[in-house]
Amino acid sequence: MQTQEMSLPTIEDIQQAAARIAAYVLPTPIVNFWKADPSVWLKLESLQVTGSFKARGAFSHLLGRLGDCRRGVITASSGNHGQAVAYAARKLGVPAVVVVPENVVPIKADGIRKFGAEVVRCGFMTKDRYDKAVELAAARGLHVIPSYDDRHILTGQGSIGLEIVRDHPDVDEVYVPCGGGGLVSGVSLAIKSVRPDIRVIGAEPVGGACFYASWKAGEITRLATVDTIADGLRAIQPGDLTWAVASRHVDDFVTVGDDAVLTAMKRLLIDGKVLVEPSGAVTVAAALQGSSSKRRVAVVSGGNADPELVARLLA
Repeated sequence: MQTQEMSLPTIEDIQQAAARIAAYVLPTPIVNFWKADPSVWLKLESLQVTGSFKARGAFSHLLGRLGDCRRGVITASSGNHGQAVAYAARKLGVPAVVVVPENVVPIKADGIRKFGAEVVRCGFMTKDRYDKAVELAAARGLHVIPSYDDRHILTGQGSIGLEIVRDHPDVDEVYVPCGGGGLVSGVSLAIKSVRPDIRVIGAEPVGGACFYASWKAGEITRLATVDTIADGLRAIQPGDLTWAVASRHVDDFVTVGDDAVLTAMKRLLIDGKVLVEPSGAVTVAAALQGSSSKRRVAVVSGGNADPELVARLLA
């Protein structure tokens, strides 16, 4: 951690990453969630290529270290990061392998295969997948792409913050989901570097709130268990780099229960005509609980929802 703290990313790094990935990712829209609360706006990363914000970090890492990646890449993922790496690798002509949990959401595993990557199933915890990825990387000579605790990943995700400030400059608060922290650290760094008056709030599910626990403790805290419907936010602890950045730039962390997340998913679909996965609805649930006197932007991080879950929700 000490080495990383000595060379933390800067706003210039995020600006360079944004320029590097511009030809490969979409500048996603910010729309008003007027039926639910007219003071809440949605940054729709669910419309990003591969259906989530993860494409930004994947392209940032691959393009930033393309020489290391030529023989092939491997990553561990619950699904969205794996799809993003698979897609970016295919666009850049690089072989890819993705290690996913045994209980991966089927639509996410199918997406990884669709983009031409090999899928390997292993365990149920983040550590299981990561250890398997490292093992296969050593055996096959592959380059490991972290899912969040990486400078290129963080700065690529930070490009979202630049877009929010550019496209919605009168915002008071920005709600960002926290898993391992690549998104919340990158976005908070970007926003606070150019608009320190905007409050950045990290949002987590109650059953997977490693940043909230760390924030309260004042240091990285490892959760004993993780249990939440938000499968993309099941990290048991923040990354060293992501915590070092987020703890400096995020104003507060809040939590929401799974019931609130499901309610937000349903409201997004029915009232907003926006399909999101549970991880993408966490920020919306949190923002809707905030003060209506504040102009709030919720980063809707992904739209790769399990069709069976959506069907049950609507039923």
